[in-house]
Amino acid sequence: MAIQKLFAYRWTVVLFAMALVVPMLAAPSQAEAYDWGRTLSRGDSGSDVRELQIRVAGWAADSPSQTYVSVDGQFGPGTEAAVKRFQRAYGLSVDGVVGPETQRALNNLEDSDGSTRHFAWSEFHSKDGSGFSGGKVGSATVKENVRRLMYKLEALRKKAGDSPVTINSGFRSINHNSNVGGSSNSQHMYGIAADIDVSGKSVYQVRDIARTCGFSGNKRYSSFNHVDSRVEYSYGAQYWWWEG
Repeated sequence: MAIQKLFAYRWTVVLFAMALVVPMLAAPSQAEAYDWGRTLSRGDSGSDVRELQIRVAGWAADSPSQTYVSVDGQFGPGTEAAVKRFQRAYGLSVDGVVGPETQRALNNLEDSDGSTRHFAWSEFHSKDGSGFSGGKVGSATVKENVRRLMYKLEALRKKAGDSPVTINSGFRSINHNSNVGGSSNSQHMYGIAADIDVSGKSVYQVRDIARTCGFSGNKRYSSFNHVDSRVEYSYGAQYWWWEG
């Protein structure tokens, strides 16, 4: 009897320990920060340079200018200038070289689910409940386009004094775009556009900030700004469109 009790006690301890460990194993793991693997500087090329360009694209200019950072994997003068603006804004050494210090600052803008620090995927979902589906390109392409848009908006947010940015409209399915009276080739249907307002900033102030962030599409409305990156994509609207 004593042996049976001891055996039962041991199994109770084992089961209790498993109850503690199993939930920990089942918990979703946090996505690791981007592994840069090397220091980047002017003249470098590769997929890591392309990722860098996505993350500094919102630092295209110091003042309103019809220019943008090409996401082509080639670390040229435009990328270097954007890196320097990013470094200056975040209090880093301004040398245009993407070493550990700058890489940490870039990774600090990541979120564990692949979105960015101050924006969530859900903010950009089509408001008819279709998520990133039903647009003019596939949902995976929409999601990547939205990710690139988020990094530009992170720059806009920083330039606006870290003021919160509200996304009034992000991606739109074809159906939703039609229901709200959007244009037949609205950039919202590709995931490269957003209608935004910024806490504490006028629409005129937001307009001027947006035009330093590489947005080739911008229109000021009475209570919000439309921004998009039409020139960077082959979606049938490769011209600068700044109104208002």
